[in-house]
Amino acid sequence: MEIELDLTKSLEENATAYFEEAKKARKKIEGIKIAQEKFAKQKNTKEIEKKQLQKTIERKKKWFEKFHWFISSDSFLVVGGKSAKQNEEIVKNYMKKEDVYFHAEVFGAPHCIIKTRDEKTNKIKTVPETTMVETAQFAATFSKAFESGQSIADAYSVKPEQVSKKAPTGTSVGAGAFMIYGERNWFRKTTIGCAIGYYQKEKILMCGPTSAIKKKCIHIFELRQGGIEKNLAATKLQSKFKEKGFDFKNEEILSLLPNGKFEIL
Repeated sequence: MEIELDLTKSLEENATAYFEEAKKARKKIEGIKIAQEKFAKQKNTKEIEKKQLQKTIERKKKWFEKFHWFISSDSFLVVGGKSAKQNEEIVKNYMKKEDVYFHAEVFGAPHCIIKTRDEKTNKIKTVPETTMVETAQFAATFSKAFESGQSIADAYSVKPEQVSKKAPTGTSVGAGAFMIYGERNWFRKTTIGCAIGYYQKEKILMCGPTSAIKKKCIHIFELRQGGIEKNLAATKLQSKFKEKGFDFKNEEILSLLPNGKFEIL
């Protein structure tokens, strides 16, 4: 290693000059390191924000998510109203002639439909008995039966053309209510109960008949009639899903549940 010396200066003066240059060099290096760390932090923050934005953009809600809904064991979409207004909307705007209509013989039961047209092939699929039974359970569970503590309820299905707003002479049909004409396909003594789980395909929670949730979801919790208030049940479920690594809003969980009190299994 060669060191250049200024012959006009003493050895001590040369040493002092080199020491000062070394101090300046160290400060520059420290400044560069700080700048690099700051740049890396800003870059990381921007990448996180970008990923969060992409996640928000990718997770565009489907049309059926504002209703009660589930995907059956046989991969059929089933939709039910949360209110009289939504019941009216489902029957008038979303029920097609090829669909199957369901209702429970209980006050406050939702009007439900099984969508039978395959979105990919545009072909109409025949509905298996498994999906029919699950939809009957869905219609019964999301009625007043769950809230009142009933363990079973009767439900039925009909063709869309049997559902009408036309009332007998001298009577009228209110918002969210419909007349049913013709023979009904009954599902007697349908069991009340449901489950909630993480539906990986859509990256959201799904609540519906236990058999369908077990078939289509992971991280499943069965919901039965019990003593836990609905708000508290949603909070408990939020905590349980957090333990699984999923941070769902309390309101989101609350909107999926039927009315009533719960036991979480």
